Amino acid sequence: MDASPIILVLNSAGLETAQRIEASLPGSAIHGLAGRIRSADTLFSETIDHIRMLFSAGNPIIGVCASGILIRALAPLLSDKRKEPAVLAVSEDGASVVPLLGGHRGANDLARQIAETLQGHAAVTTAGDTALGIALDAPPAGWVLANPEDAKPVMAELLSGASVRIEGTAQWLEAAELPRSETAAITINVTEQPEVGSPTRLVYNPRTHVIGVGCARGCDPAELIDLVEGSLNTAKIARGSVACIASIDLKADETAINALATHLDIPFRVFSAERLEQETPRLKNPSDVVFEEVGCHGVSEGAALAGAGADGALVLEKQKTANATVAIAKAPSPVDPTTVGRARGHLSVIGIGPGQDAWRTPEATRLLAEAEEVVGYSLYLDIVAPHITGKTHHNFPLGEEQERVRFALELAGEGRNVALVCSGDAGIYAMGALVYELLDRDTDHGGVSDAAHRVSIINAPGISALQAASARIGAPLGHDFCAISLSDLLTPWEAIEKRLHSAAEGDFVIAFYNPVSKRRRTQLAAAREILLKHRPADTPVVLGVNLGRPEETVRVTTLEALTVDEVDMLTTVLVGSSNSRAVMKGDGKPFVYTPRGYAKRIDAPKEQTGESV
Repeated sequence: MDASPIILVLNSAGLETAQRIEASLPGSAIHGLAGRIRSADTLFSETIDHIRMLFSAGNPIIGVCASGILIRALAPLLSDKRKEPAVLAVSEDGASVVPLLGGHRGANDLARQIAETLQGHAAVTTAGDTALGIALDAPPAGWVLANPEDAKPVMAELLSGASVRIEGTAQWLEAAELPRSETAAITINVTEQPEVGSPTRLVYNPRTHVIGVGCARGCDPAELIDLVEGSLNTAKIARGSVACIASIDLKADETAINALATHLDIPFRVFSAERLEQETPRLKNPSDVVFEEVGCHGVSEGAALAGAGADGALVLEKQKTANATVAIAKAPSPVDPTTVGRARGHLSVIGIGPGQDAWRTPEATRLLAEAEEVVGYSLYLDIVAPHITGKTHHNFPLGEEQERVRFALELAGEGRNVALVCSGDAGIYAMGALVYELLDRDTDHGGVSDAAHRVSIINAPGISALQAASARIGAPLGHDFCAISLSDLLTPWEAIEKRLHSAAEGDFVIAFYNPVSKRRRTQLAAAREILLKHRPADTPVVLGVNLGRPEETVRVTTLEALTVDEVDMLTTVLVGSSNSRAVMKGDGKPFVYTPRGYAKRIDAPKEQTGESV
């Protein structure tokens, strides 16, 4: 399991059991149903939606509840059992622990662990575990089943009383309770070579090999992939017997090598030139030219040997094409890729939305769960605290935005998986632009290190404040709109004022960010005066405060009545265009919308009135 488990509890009767489970699982968090649970790491109101959100984000789920609740919630989402997170149901008294999903992805082991903690019973029902003492479709770490599609018929035969013949040696198979016979029709083959399996023959590969690669900058991925595939065939090494790709850290962002790792579906790990130089005595083809270029006498051979460890040896010395090199080393036992060099390093720039879980995307939640370290303004980290329990937090105060982003990039450059947390959408008045600005600068002008430039980056979009405010009150952004920050901390007021005039003349709906602060009390009033020259005094204005949080308030006023005193830094201000309308509903609550002009097209042909017009 990559993510920390979430313990769901739906009433006070199960809270003590949930707390005992949480105490036994470092990094786990309790999510409780609001109204029934007074205190939990996170409170939710919609049970089914919350369960589905956690599952879609890849979180293991331990429900202290009836199993039927989990089954009904997740049934529409089930697709591939090899990728689904663990889901367990625990009775409120802790007597029964039932792994429902992901039995071979940690649920069975987790059930046994929880049952031991609660002194209950782990109701493991997977046939292999109960009858054979082994799950043939889920070999242990460091091993790969080359033909997983054939595991089911083989296990069916064994459960029906058939015996098996084992070719090769694997300690985990030796310890299994498998009925054996040298004349059996069912075969389990343990090999490092490429072998073809069948419904009566399972093939297991130990991940004992490391592929070392090097290539020229901009090498065609096809050239490197073809070279590696040919080398594996030459050395008669199965794909499943390869633990990882390795190279020098200067190539961490090389497109061809990352494409190779994706093609083989294995990790890519890197070493420093200093570490690779230590392998020089074991190289078959040391090169002074390579040393002059990168600081070590061999990249592909050195990386392969460093990855295989001190007891490893080359089984294929350096092979090369015009732009790429490859070498393969073998270790005496399966290699754990996480112990080989370091990862490329990854930065997730995450927009968490206005605050509530329901408004955060499953992708954002998943990336938070996968991150090793989390960087952000302390308030934002507090909002997602239940999802980053057990991770290293790096809190930065307001005003240290550059330091915050630079730290996140450099931390990722060390090979870490880092989440940079922003409110709303990270690309809208947040840290997303600063990430790319620092990458664009050279080191003499405040840029980041070479290692930081080589990290992979993903942006997880979030619901912005302007979207949240618009959704809460109706559809004021239903036609052309723009966003303007009234903060002159980074942008001269003259530039802001010019944009205000242009937006006013263009009759855009306007979303104002950073409208006022303790220091800035005049900009919003100035903006109001500019807009009043171009649109009616009764133009609707929406004021959204603490959107998505318990203290949320949304109200409607007019442009003429708008005052600075009713707005603060936590307020998003939406000013309508001359066409925007505020309407009072029968229940006394207003809605605001900006028409797109459909009323003018009532007589238009139907084919011209599509939604995307």
